[in-house]
Amino acid sequence: MENKIKLSVLGFSFNQSQSGTYGLVLAEEDGLRRLMIVIGTPEAQSIAFKLQGSIPPRPLTHDLFQTLLAQLGILLLEVNIYKYEDGVFFSKMILRQGTEIIEIESRTSDAIAIALRTKSPVYTSEIIMQEQAVVFDDNTSEDNASENEKDNLALDYSLLNEEELESLLKDAIDGEDYELASLLRDELLKKKDDPK
Repeated sequence: MENKIKLSVLGFSFNQSQSGTYGLVLAEEDGLRRLMIVIGTPEAQSIAFKLQGSIPPRPLTHDLFQTLLAQLGILLLEVNIYKYEDGVFFSKMILRQGTEIIEIESRTSDAIAIALRTKSPVYTSEIIMQEQAVVFDDNTSEDNASENEKDNLALDYSLLNEEELESLLKDAIDGEDYELASLLRDELLKKKDDPK
């Protein structure tokens, strides 16, 4: 991939155009551009667990994939988001087993969830960034920017079940993140009061 642009996962933005989906926001490292990729709820939950440093009550599919890679001695070298067509981003996972390099086509959300778990880099092309990215307003101060982005990038905790909420709540309390713990507690109480 020519002119590779390294991306980091910034967080989530609620996607109002498609119910049950989220906008995964990727930030250009050392740059002002942001790329938003629409992903489903299960993938958003999986990525959120990893971003928040929480361990789900049971291993998720992406955790299983990470374990398989490790057990088979396969290294995820990088994820490449190489194409955008008809509203969909296309990605490849570049893997190495011994001396053999393997490229596997993957949904972008799955590739990123696995890359987060294996601490592998995520790249895209300059062309995709030029055509699909938005430029973050450089007139906004760095402090205000990070606070505004944090406010807009929260996961909708109502999508999680009680067991997942309890696990995140324990991690938030252990990590002394009392603001998050309060949000999770409130959501857990709502679930217990309204068992659908």
